[in-house]
Amino acid sequence: MSCKFFLLCFTTVLINNGVVYGDKDSAPRPNGQTPVTVTPSGTIRGSWMETRRGRRFEAYRGIRYAEPPVGELRFQPPKPILHYKGEVDAREEGPACPQPVEGDYYIDEDCLRINVYTPNNKSKKPLPVIFYMHSGGFYSISGRSDVAGPQYFLDRDVVLVTINYRLASLGFLSTGDEVAPGNNGFKDQVVALRWVQRNIRAFGGDPNLVTISGCSAGSFSVMLHMISPMSKGLFHRAISISGSPISQVADTHDLKDLAVKQAELLGCPTNSSRAIVDCLKTKTFREIGNSLEGFFLPGYDPVLVWTPVVELDFGQERFLTMKPLDAVRQNKMHAVPFIISQTQAEFFWKAFTVLRNQAILDSMNSEWDRIAPIAFVLPKDQTAVPSANRLRQGYLGGRRLVNDSFTADGLGKLYADSLIGFGVHRMANLMCRHSPHKVYYYEFAYTGNRSHYQDPTTGKPIAAAHHDDLIYLFSLTASFPDIRAGDTLDSQMVDRMTAIYYNFAIHGDPNPRGNEFPELSSLHWPPMTPTQRKYLRIGSQFEVRENLFEDRFKIWEELYPIQY
Repeated sequence: MSCKFFLLCFTTVLINNGVVYGDKDSAPRPNGQTPVTVTPSGTIRGSWMETRRGRRFEAYRGIRYAEPPVGELRFQPPKPILHYKGEVDAREEGPACPQPVEGDYYIDEDCLRINVYTPNNKSKKPLPVIFYMHSGGFYSISGRSDVAGPQYFLDRDVVLVTINYRLASLGFLSTGDEVAPGNNGFKDQVVALRWVQRNIRAFGGDPNLVTISGCSAGSFSVMLHMISPMSKGLFHRAISISGSPISQVADTHDLKDLAVKQAELLGCPTNSSRAIVDCLKTKTFREIGNSLEGFFLPGYDPVLVWTPVVELDFGQERFLTMKPLDAVRQNKMHAVPFIISQTQAEFFWKAFTVLRNQAILDSMNSEWDRIAPIAFVLPKDQTAVPSANRLRQGYLGGRRLVNDSFTADGLGKLYADSLIGFGVHRMANLMCRHSPHKVYYYEFAYTGNRSHYQDPTTGKPIAAAHHDDLIYLFSLTASFPDIRAGDTLDSQMVDRMTAIYYNFAIHGDPNPRGNEFPELSSLHWPPMTPTQRKYLRIGSQFEVRENLFEDRFKIWEELYPIQY
């Protein structure tokens, strides 16, 4: 798979210490037959998989939750599947949604698929459900098991659900009129959540105990479901990993410029919304998916291209009816217990993309006023250039960019804060003021044997990068070998991270109760409040600190002030 666009490619056993996991053989396997479950939507046949601790579990993969969005259904809201005509074969992986790939990696436009992993579809007590929406900037990755594998979570008594949703122009084309109001990728997620409410009991899951979770683009999605009128009642806890739709990025009613760009890339007319959409419907999904590079500057800026839109009313069911900031401040949301996080260094490695490429470095130095507002996703108005210059002064001392440690540190922090950090900071501070439920904030700072950025000379991680907490939550075989059960620090981190998420999914509070989770015995994680902005730093040990990176965020608060 192409690492150019595939964001995850950027670049003594504990059980003996009293850790309790689900029974190794909780799911019976009579005569080696494949598991079958009968749902309200129809019969589904799955397969057997095994966790890192050797526990067998049931896997139902590649299930269509909506009609294939092809032909006249392209660029349309998803059409849910309520009943299957025959037995669904869910024994193998479904495709990823269209995106640039290499080789024979399975992609197809018929990609609205859901995967369900369960210890036992006949569980006497319904199990908590973790519903995961993948990362990838809204233009890459998928919910497939090579990038969101269940082998760690399913050592817990939890039902894990992962999904695909449409990406890039196929999912987020928005002309701001009745031709393409927008947000179809988010509406895909809603239809998948509705599928879970309808069918999850047949997999042993509790439809009244659903935790929505996501990383990066998926984290944006989590917050948006908390304010979308389409998502009310579909979930009961939320976890946002490294991403926020409330930041310096401007809200908009359309992405017309991206629709025009997509049309131009494929030789389509741009004189009207209808002309754009009608022409794009004649193109193959591979033509659309493979055109992604045309949306970036050299060095693949901006990382964030497609964003949610506040839909105007053309009689359609609207995913977003108001700005996320306004919805939170006016308490017009479906608030639930909430975990939000960022990593220690997020997109720090983007600095090296600039500094180690002389052409890109020279361009950023000579055309800072043009490139910086794009790279750091600043609002496209008269404040863009002054704000970019103020950020240059604050993070880089106003200096010219050169390939040295000072510039690498400052530019790395600027990328980290502009793309993820400031938005997460803003969302955490808003939610702890306006949500009636507790808000838990963490920094993932553990640097293990793997990372999504490794030093090209030593081949070793140097900081906790964007996506790195996923390494200890999911099997990511597309990028890394699995972490074996054992007494290594990496293995202990898997146990700690899955315990935190599992405990939160059950109780809405990550803190352990009694001796239920020995791996969390040292955890005391206070919720964040407006006056005591405490957070959990997850490194080799748990540590409670206050005011995460707030010294750096002061400049952003001055440039983009709001009333909290």
